[in-house]
Amino acid sequence: MKVREILAIKGTALFTITPRRFLSDAVAVMVEQDIGSLVVFDAGKMVGLLTFREVLVAIHHACASWGMLTVEEAMLRQPIVADPDMELDELRRRMVEKRQRYFPVMEGGTLLGVVSFYDVAKAVLEEKDFENRMLKNYIRNWPGVDEEDT
Repeated sequence: MKVREILAIKGTALFTITPRRFLSDAVAVMVEQDIGSLVVFDAGKMVGLLTFREVLVAIHHACASWGMLTVEEAMLRQPIVADPDMELDELRRRMVEKRQRYFPVMEGGTLLGVVSFYDVAKAVLEEKDFENRMLKNYIRNWPGVDEEDT
């Protein structure tokens, strides 16, 4: 399975924010949309990624004044990105190695979507379930096995 296939199943909804918005605005969007990340865009170019992890770190360091921070002050700069033709196993390996739960998917300079660790886990489970059903069907219909033999 490729990253492109995960995006096709997941859909094309993208949530972005500018780096100069307040962190409190970003948290509001993340809560309202029930999402764990926002891609940070400035002048039509991806400049970072804001996830709940960066939000928590910013809150911890800024304490009561966290709401006055900007997205730019909290975001992950230069996040690792995924290619749409990357194999699922390679993406899983990178997510674990780099400890990055959200990967923007870029094709050239175009953002196609964001794939999360949840999306990957769901795709793996669905793929394994499909393989399991196919194997069980194959075994049930084993060539040369008569009803009388069972």
